[in-house]
Formats: sequence, C-alpha cells, structure tokens
Amino acid sequence: MKRVLVLVGPTASGKTALSLLIAAQLDAEVISADSRQLYEYLDIGTAKPSREERKRRPGGYR
Repeated sequence: MKRVLVLVGPTASGKTALSLLIAAQLDAEVISADSRQLYEYLDIGTAKPSREERKRRPGGYR
C-alpha cells in the first residue's frame, strides 16, 4: 500500500519549502490542497508557491 504524507500548518510556516525537500528525497509528487492556489494566473491573495519552487518538481507539483 502506498503511503500519503500530509503536511499541514499555518500560512508562511514553511510547508512548501519542506514539502519540496521531502519530495526530492522520496522522488515523490507534491499535491496542493489549498483551493486558492489552483488558479494559474491569480498570483495574489495566497501563499502560492513561486514559479521557481514549482519548477523544482516538474510534473510533480499539483
């Protein structure tokens, strides 16, 4: 059975940075569950990962 790691915490607590480190170590995908981050061209009002952060896991950041 595959395991799912869930990382939760308050805004600006470093969840994205930590998730990218963990994903790199485990060769895993990062799936964002924040509905406000799903809008591709709406980059204000949420702590959406930067383009550079999203590029670190190409095809593995959703």
